[in-house]
Amino acid sequence: MSTRQRILFTPLKIGTITVKNRIVFAAHLTNYAEDFLPSERHVHYYRERARGGTGLIITEEHSTHPTDHPYEKLIHAFHRRVIPYYQRITRAVHAEGTPILAQINHNGGQGSGMFTRLPAWAPSALADPLFREVAKAVEHEDILEIIQGYARVAAYTREGGFDGVELQCSHSSIVRQFLSRNTNHRDDEYGGSLDNRARLLREIIAAIRNEVGRDYVISVRLCGDELIRHGITLDETVAVARLLEADGLIDLINTSIGTATQTLYMIEASMRIRPDYALFIPSAIRKAVRLPVIGVGRIKDPIQAERILSEGHADLVGIVRGQIADPEFARKARENRTDDIRLCLSCNQECVGRMGLNRWLGCIETPATGREQQLGVGSLTPVAEPKRVLVIGGGPAGLKAAAVAARRGHRVTLLEKEARLGGQVVWAVRVASRAEFGDIVRNLLHEIEQLGVEVQTGVTATLDSVLAAKPDAVIVATGSVPNRFAIPGGDGPEVADVVDILSGAVTPGKRVLIIDRLGFHEATSVAEFLAEQGCEVEVVTPTLYVGQDLGVTLDLENWYRQARRLGIRCTPNHSVLSIDHGVVMALHNYSGQMVHFPKADTVVLAVHRQADDALYHALKADNARATNLLQQVRQVDEDLYQSLKGRVPTLYRIGDCVAPRRAHAAIIEGEQAGRAV
Repeated sequence: MSTRQRILFTPLKIGTITVKNRIVFAAHLTNYAEDFLPSERHVHYYRERARGGTGLIITEEHSTHPTDHPYEKLIHAFHRRVIPYYQRITRAVHAEGTPILAQINHNGGQGSGMFTRLPAWAPSALADPLFREVAKAVEHEDILEIIQGYARVAAYTREGGFDGVELQCSHSSIVRQFLSRNTNHRDDEYGGSLDNRARLLREIIAAIRNEVGRDYVISVRLCGDELIRHGITLDETVAVARLLEADGLIDLINTSIGTATQTLYMIEASMRIRPDYALFIPSAIRKAVRLPVIGVGRIKDPIQAERILSEGHADLVGIVRGQIADPEFARKARENRTDDIRLCLSCNQECVGRMGLNRWLGCIETPATGREQQLGVGSLTPVAEPKRVLVIGGGPAGLKAAAVAARRGHRVTLLEKEARLGGQVVWAVRVASRAEFGDIVRNLLHEIEQLGVEVQTGVTATLDSVLAAKPDAVIVATGSVPNRFAIPGGDGPEVADVVDILSGAVTPGKRVLIIDRLGFHEATSVAEFLAEQGCEVEVVTPTLYVGQDLGVTLDLENWYRQARRLGIRCTPNHSVLSIDHGVVMALHNYSGQMVHFPKADTVVLAVHRQADDALYHALKADNARATNLLQQVRQVDEDLYQSLKGRVPTLYRIGDCVAPRRAHAAIIEGEQAGRAV
């Protein structure tokens, strides 16, 4: 073990359990529940991270009361029927030698009656900014129900084999709403002073401890700063931590920042926010209490984690997205294989983003996430007879296919027509706020190098050259090309594609008009890139607002802050009809008015690309001809047929050359092709 990791892999006693290292797979939503119960998918998901060496697992939240149902796939822990499902999870995780806590919670006013047809419960009769539904201010008998609900569910978790519970008193919790002056306007013994606002939390803890006994871990996750007016401050959180320690009933303090419905973009921060951004919270709490403290917030690699521990900011580190991307994060770190870790991009596209779309949690880099039973670590079986596999295209799809095929034992050659690998990612990362997206390529390049994939760059594959190579299988991943004819006049000399700008192939003029039909990073990144160079930038889009898809990845708020700082003009609700020598004509979506935008020096297209599929279709046609010829041979000479048929390669098409989409589709199809070949 390197000296840089001397604390990270030191055991730590927490109440009645001992963790083997300081890495925590902290609580996060998965949407894996079925019929409001933990599913088999949960079992495999948590077991994979336990096998990967994490020190402690804390599950996603389990609801403690029927009035709490803010999203569809919430686990209803207030029924005894959860217990056997809990036992499946805990048996699987304990078999790997890892302790596991269950997070329990009531979301309070951060919910609605959409599912329950009941009023939301909250400290005061206020409407949450996201759900916009006035809550019922809980009465004393309701508060007693809440307390009893927490205690009841804690007992169920113990019967279900968990090592303890964590109270979610942070970003989405009725307990945090009681703690906060922003949401607690009560004038009884549960409102006003901090002691009063902390009363519910302390009564819940006492009730749980009375129910489960002293030999059961209780963790409390506190919000250090809500980042809203009259919200919880760090000083208040430190004071609450001191109160809880003095009560002597808890074993661990976890931390958080922000609220899940007002400042969510700061809880699960994207790559726009620097790593360690929330470290000031555990650092301050740890200085005030002797209880172990977990620090969270964009902790990406073991070196960063070790620094946090060695500098005394926390006793443990919560690494969630890092272990979603690579379930073997902890094991690789312990074995000093830091370069082998598949680093999280903090892109939020398939983890946080899928939650926002009410889909099950995945990962842009790791198709096995959420599919561990089918695609998890160890599921790749070596081939009995290695094939000569030719992969054409070195973007994410081709790199993933090459890596998976090589890992199975095939002899893989990858051809790329450009001088460098990476596809469109190479240019996307030129925008400073998107630089970490390059890790998707870095991770794959490291993998194919370790696996011995033969790489040839600057080579344009043709039908003749592919056939001359005599591969056993061909995977075509030739990507996509700009569609300069998507808009009449789009092929004019003053028009450029986003890649033209980012690659430097086109030098823009002073006034730039960006036409955005994608609603994602393509237009907003280029707008930021050009504005930082001094261009006057306007973005025109037919959608309700510029960057509409940035909301689910939690990039929207911070991009708009940057856009305002840079003076980027945003013009939504306009459908561009044509471009004529830098003059753009558009239709206002609602009034039907025709609008001519002032002449631009450069018009940039952020529009749908078109598949570069000519090579695939040429190979497919050749295979069809060869197959027909072989069938004719078979009719007259079976022996000759048997000797010739192996010369027709298996053919696959993946990624953008199937249909231009985002990177997650390329990675998934690369995985599928690499496994199928």
